[in-house]
Amino acid sequence: MKLRLGLPKGSLQEATFSLFDRAGFEFKSTGRSYEPYVDDPEIEPVLLRPQEMPRYIEDGVIDAGLTGFDWISDGGADVHEVCELRYSKLTSNPIRIVVAVHNDSTFHTSRDLAGKRIATEYLRLTERYFTELGVDVNAEFSWGACEVKVPSLVDAIVVNTETGSSLRAHNLRIIDTILESTTRFVCSHDAWADPEKRRKIESLRILLTGAMNASKLVGLKMNLPIAQKDEILGLLPSLKNPTLSPLADPAWVAAEVILGEKESRDLIPQLSMAGATGIVEYPLNKVVY
Repeated sequence: MKLRLGLPKGSLQEATFSLFDRAGFEFKSTGRSYEPYVDDPEIEPVLLRPQEMPRYIEDGVIDAGLTGFDWISDGGADVHEVCELRYSKLTSNPIRIVVAVHNDSTFHTSRDLAGKRIATEYLRLTERYFTELGVDVNAEFSWGACEVKVPSLVDAIVVNTETGSSLRAHNLRIIDTILESTTRFVCSHDAWADPEKRRKIESLRILLTGAMNASKLVGLKMNLPIAQKDEILGLLPSLKNPTLSPLADPAWVAAEVILGEKESRDLIPQLSMAGATGIVEYPLNKVVY
């Protein structure tokens, strides 16, 4: 059994390979190759533009893949969603599909764009959005670089944005948000119905979500004097239950806990001043709930 797995080529490629690396898979792409190497004989990877991924999965050309909810929505693809993976090119925040206009324009809402020309890569999503608003616009497909077309070629654009920096750099402002999007792990209905492929898909889900869970967590080890144990453990955030282990010296106990990276940053000085010693913080690759 081989699972034909689509991986997003382009801006998400590096972040995707990093996520798989934390999940225990090593992907290597050479030059302009669309078929990277992976150290798992059950996976046959292929690099595809995220825009194309939902259609190829729906048609069964590939079994499963990672793509944005925005592109699934734009194409209306009939695929099975395995899980959400909240990562993107720069942050873990969702991207937004927005309507943007030039700062100097008189447009303030999408309804103000009646009869106007709009450029977008999300043609079907844009047409549905304005149809539902009851606003007639002239939406045209753009191959990218939409920002440079306003206002000389078009009146507005529908684009995705993660931080808004590109829009601001082109003197544009957002007037409406159409939807928020995160990366989704999806597969075809046929692949989900195949016991062997489903087993592999489920294994990938566990490992990928485990890697996502671990991305902002750290492990913390320390030695506690029994006399101050309750006081020191009381510094830990609520619902954090440490694992306690006896030490050779009966006056001491070892404690280990998993918590947020920023929590650890604030806690380590407090724990040390309260009497904890041998404090060790270590990174985590996967946390499976």
